[in-house]
Amino acid sequence: MSSTSERWFGAGHSTAADSAKAGGEAAAQAIAGRTPAAVFVFASAGHDAVAVLAGVRAEAGDAVVVGGAGLGELTGAGATAHGVAVAALGGPGFTVRARAAGVAGLGARAAGAEAAAVMTEIDAPHTALLLVVDGTVLGPHEIVRGAYSVVGAAVPLVGGLTRGSAQFLGDRVLDGSVIGVALGSDRPIGIGIAHGWRRVEPPLIVTRSVGERIYELDGEPALDVLLRRAATSGAGAPGTAAELFQDGVNLQPVGLARRSGLDIRSLHAGDDEERSVFGTAEIPQGALVWLMEAERDELVAGAGAAIGAATAALGGAEPLGLLAFDCGGRKLTLGEDGIAEEVAAMRDALGDVPFAGFYTLGEIARLRGASGLHQLTLVALALA
Repeated sequence: MSSTSERWFGAGHSTAADSAKAGGEAAAQAIAGRTPAAVFVFASAGHDAVAVLAGVRAEAGDAVVVGGAGLGELTGAGATAHGVAVAALGGPGFTVRARAAGVAGLGARAAGAEAAAVMTEIDAPHTALLLVVDGTVLGPHEIVRGAYSVVGAAVPLVGGLTRGSAQFLGDRVLDGSVIGVALGSDRPIGIGIAHGWRRVEPPLIVTRSVGERIYELDGEPALDVLLRRAATSGAGAPGTAAELFQDGVNLQPVGLARRSGLDIRSLHAGDDEERSVFGTAEIPQGALVWLMEAERDELVAGAGAAIGAATAALGGAEPLGLLAFDCGGRKLTLGEDGIAEEVAAMRDALGDVPFAGFYTLGEIARLRGASGLHQLTLVALALA
């Protein structure tokens, strides 16, 4: 746990098999008998989420409780795939409000805007909007655009995409929803974004695409281009989409050119008949992209860079605690040893500062501009 002038941030973690016990244990570690303003819950999809939240609520009292289930949980104690991680904060100077919106009833952009409207309830010198989004809904980029349409460039966005029907608000487990969490503080809030991937030259132009599906790169069938690149990379010569992507196990990172740098997208499948490739996030027609690659140590270094950027953005103030949104694709790519190295790099970057988070289906981070959806990236939010 960490505290400064009665402000505090704590993290807890439990691998108990009983869901209510796991929620209660992790929350008790994070809260440590104090009165929280907000409690963030990250639980395995294998747990009974209602029971997890009941265990958390027994410790959290009237605090805002929000979170979701992903592809694993993170704290300084390590990473798990079947646990519960909890972060809690409280003390003077924090204001937290939360609101949920359903995508099915409103549409992606309107749901993002509705959830983001919770920011109107916050009046603080430093603010951020945290979004917890169902990772299976169509158009997550539209959700981010909808949120931006409400909060504008002055409010940074951060957050992650969950596994299906696994967004948490209060005692409720939601499906197909966007949860907006308005964070207000009288001290700085910092956001860091990094990944560790590097470009493979030359770049490519997306000459035909619809939503998440790319049909042509540089005027050629997209699958043919990726198969040819793979054949010349020394990694063998796959002949089909299933062989190229190893039935979704082998992810192809793609760097999407933005004015502020590269946003990472992940391709995970293709269609042999129409010669297309696709992922879960939009890659617009006309975009300039690079195929990306990295060694394990580069991805690990990316985690430390994200943490360092978030704490540096505090402007010299000491970090109190940190929330981390790490891509499940990074976890898959790193493997067990790499995951341990990544958590160690995060601890090295933070020292004794507590942190908690989860492995997502996609990350949200925007410091400027309307874009803000990422994949295969680590996003960190630091609080002073």
